[in-house]
Amino acid sequence: MTESPGPDHSAAPGITLVGGGPADTSALKAALSRAPRVVAADGGADACLAHGLRPAAVVGDMDSLSPAARSAFRDVLVPVAEQNSTDFAKALRHADADFVLAVGFLGGRIDHALAVFSHLAERGSGAPAVVLLSAEDCVCLAPRRLALDLAPGCRVSLWPLGRARLRSTGLRWPLDGLMLEPAGRVGTSNRATGPVTLRCDGPCLLIVPLDALDALASGLGIGAGFA
Repeated sequence: MTESPGPDHSAAPGITLVGGGPADTSALKAALSRAPRVVAADGGADACLAHGLRPAAVVGDMDSLSPAARSAFRDVLVPVAEQNSTDFAKALRHADADFVLAVGFLGGRIDHALAVFSHLAERGSGAPAVVLLSAEDCVCLAPRRLALDLAPGCRVSLWPLGRARLRSTGLRWPLDGLMLEPAGRVGTSNRATGPVTLRCDGPCLLIVPLDALDALASGLGIGAGFA
């Protein structure tokens, strides 16, 4: 990817947040086509530099920033010195956006990904939607109620971050009345039989394939905001 959309997308309601992990090209293209305004979380600035992107801001404690990225984006650095939160959390606190498509937070270090998931649970489902993208997946915190227009056979996985009671329609293996929990029953590798509805009482990750991003966004109420 060699052409940057540039920084002048202040009217766009969403942002593409770039992290310091592997920034898959297909995931990055999917995010940029829907949210062209870019923000980098610390070392994500180097991924922006590698892909020819100009972030509107680089947010973090700057401990992972290369000299090249620091120099290239010196006018948009937003240093946050405290060490009680991750760069992902810092960037979200400073993001003025109705939704976030985040690339570069999955597929790298497992401890970093787990910290991201924990922060999503801490934010709760009432906060602006954050969807994490990788080459394979879209991952978000499931809201209390969600309707998804999915094709039959589409993979639908649910991973509890605490105790979560689920109800569903449109899944090959219904979840009605099930209590999911990390050290107990989980809900991976389910399949849609058509449109899906979910009710989720408790913190739970929803995981669908990358090619279901538009259906997920529509269900989360952010599809109309795509550029």
